[in-house]
Amino acid sequence: MVEAPARGTVAEALETVRLTLAAAGLADARREAAELYAAVVGRAIGAAWVEGDDPLGRAASRRLEAAAARRAAGWPQAYAAQRVNFRGHWLAVDRRVLIPRPETEGLVERVLEWVRAERALGRDEPVVADVGTGSGAIAVALALEGPVPFVVASDIAHEALEVAALNAAALGARERIHIRCGPLLEPLSGERVDAVVSNPPYVATDEWERLDPAVRDYEPRLALDGGPDGLAVTRDLVGQASGALRPGGLLALEADARRAHETAAIVRATGFGRVEVGADMFGRPRYVVAYRRGDGNGG
Repeated sequence: MVEAPARGTVAEALETVRLTLAAAGLADARREAAELYAAVVGRAIGAAWVEGDDPLGRAASRRLEAAAARRAAGWPQAYAAQRVNFRGHWLAVDRRVLIPRPETEGLVERVLEWVRAERALGRDEPVVADVGTGSGAIAVALALEGPVPFVVASDIAHEALEVAALNAAALGARERIHIRCGPLLEPLSGERVDAVVSNPPYVATDEWERLDPAVRDYEPRLALDGGPDGLAVTRDLVGQASGALRPGGLLALEADARRAHETAAIVRATGFGRVEVGADMFGRPRYVVAYRRGDGNGG
């Protein structure tokens, strides 16, 4: 059934949104209006200008109006739009899950580089565990972009896994992503995997009240609070990964830039080999990559 057009064009709707956001005190209301529209229709931000003269369908108009109202009320933009773009994939997000950040796109790239190197050596397609999957952003990207036939996407939060399952199905990755509920790597139940990737909670508990209110007041604390020093979850995860990985298997973690080298020290102390700290797009130490000892990769 073809959607009946609403009254007015995309450009007119965007101007209404701009005025709503400007009245709420947002600094760059025009850009934000364009970004909300892009998320609502699932296209690039340039769509706001390219499609300006097009009529806006009623359903899209209602979604855009609701998104603008949420953003004007102070909601983070991704939650307001209920979608976010991650490596070109439009993911559904809401307050059950952490908003995927651009830094995590870099973590995915490091895993994909390893996958390509493994395939170039003639090794089998890997089985990957995405621990603390949240929205499923990492798992979906790996399943769609790399020869990764089996991703175990685990999370301790049932409600987060509902979002991950929705995204896997909507983006055509349901057959490759296996949703499992439980803490860290316990859902593997003794299975071995080729890679463990995670963006674990790494905010120290006493830092919580000092976080940006857009994070503190909206995003799930379970996905952010890493314990007294921000590293409690990471320690547990690294210890479990040592037993869950095959010899030579990859461990890839996102870390707080202030604690990346301390994270690397934890990984070394657990017995991993060739531990590397990589920088994100802003030049900050962000990624800790290591290999389980047992062959040439591990050292």
